[in-house]
Amino acid sequence: MKLSVVIPTLGEQETIQAAITSAQETLGPCQVIVADGRSTDRTREFAAAAGAEVVDAPGTRADAMNTGAQAASGDALLFLHADTTLPRGAGDAVRMALARADAGAFSVRFDQRPRLARLAAALYAPFHRGVYGDQAIFVTRTAFERAGGYRPLPIMEDLDFVERIRRTGHFIVLTDAVTTSARRQRAHGEVRTFLTVSTIKLLYRLDVPPSRLARLYRKLN
Repeated sequence: MKLSVVIPTLGEQETIQAAITSAQETLGPCQVIVADGRSTDRTREFAAAAGAEVVDAPGTRADAMNTGAQAASGDALLFLHADTTLPRGAGDAVRMALARADAGAFSVRFDQRPRLARLAAALYAPFHRGVYGDQAIFVTRTAFERAGGYRPLPIMEDLDFVERIRRTGHFIVLTDAVTTSARRQRAHGEVRTFLTVSTIKLLYRLDVPPSRLARLYRKLN
């Protein structure tokens, strides 16, 4: 099974090379596509130097991931955030998972996880079935096309995509964990970040339009 990795970027010169190297070292032979939303820093240059194919992908992150998927040639797609790295043996884990499921994702841990985030995760985990983009979602090409790819939402496109996959197929979450950056918590504080993100998730479940949620989320960027 050939894997294609799609990394959506916008101003990720500090992290992109580590993400690409992670994919190359943990997945085995794979295609890496950086779908860039017209970064003004050196993201594209650094991505190309690390061995990725760079495609122009303006618009939302959902648009970028769809553009990357269109450029991909793999039998399966893995969507990796630029500030996230994969665990050792990720390639075998993905291939084994897709032998019995249509799609899946990894568990997640932060590089420097704040105390509040650890506590919240422990309390929330038994009740939470949501899967988000920082968990490195992977999917067969067939299931991706059947779902129609990502909907062009300004936020929560990842949760929406997983929910649609689950309606028509089998989705699993691996115990192996990716490592993602806690830079947002460090920049804005754990309490503020936790409350804002939790509020967004709750309001999404209450059918508040994603356009309104995106305005709230932008305060953390």
